[in-house]
Amino acid sequence: MEIRFASHPEDFKTYDTSRIREHFLIENLMIDGRIKFVYSHYDRFITGGAVPTSHDIDLLTYDPLKSEFFLERRELGILNVGSQGTVVADGESFELDNKECLYIGKGVKKISFRSHKSTEPARFYLTSAPAHKEYPIRKFTLADAAPLELGSMETANERTVYKFIHEKGIQSSQLVMGMTLLKPGSVWNTMPTHVHDRRMEVYFYFDLPENQKIIHLMGEPTETRHIVVSNEQAIISPSWSIHSGSGTHNYSFIWAMAGENYNYADMDAVDINILR
Repeated sequence: MEIRFASHPEDFKTYDTSRIREHFLIENLMIDGRIKFVYSHYDRFITGGAVPTSHDIDLLTYDPLKSEFFLERRELGILNVGSQGTVVADGESFELDNKECLYIGKGVKKISFRSHKSTEPARFYLTSAPAHKEYPIRKFTLADAAPLELGSMETANERTVYKFIHEKGIQSSQLVMGMTLLKPGSVWNTMPTHVHDRRMEVYFYFDLPENQKIIHLMGEPTETRHIVVSNEQAIISPSWSIHSGSGTHNYSFIWAMAGENYNYADMDAVDINILR
């Protein structure tokens, strides 16, 4: 499990391309036969990927957590971006098709991941935040997530938003998680953009074809920087940073948040005219 420390926005202004990528871009999340995690000191958020192939992968604890098991003081959001797979939580099995979500609450001790076909593995995207209360395991399909149609072709951001873990969906201590699918011909996400001082956020980009890229914008509204992002890579977004992007092709992304406020709609809009 890789550890990432927090950065002050004044320091961020001095970062060059390599340092921005080192601190905020998560590459190579999906590795066949392994679990990879990145622990961020922004709200103690953990981002990860699990790709079981010929054998099951068990979710073990890590020494930096100082816990007997991974979810001793944490909760977990899982979204499958690959082929069909199964998550086993304390002996109970949950099948997840592509773009289906599973929440596992604090206190569950044994978790493992399995693919139905080793040649076409499941690709489990994982998010975890500290938890103060136990909530039950719950699965959501796309139909359960009450899809919301937003944007337009005129502004190149026609998209469908699915909210899985939030105050009116799957209940959690603080984790909020959902997914946005851009329609063909649309490339912009989260523009006009926003910040939210009460929580951090991580974007995980996927369904981006080979040899296509996304230009992700971050930083304070008047001090923006960009990162070039590839398929199945994630961006850590501090509470002081905008988080928007435009691709050379339409794509999908998973958004996940943790922090003080559990309200999905709590955000501070940024006037597009002040962006620099």
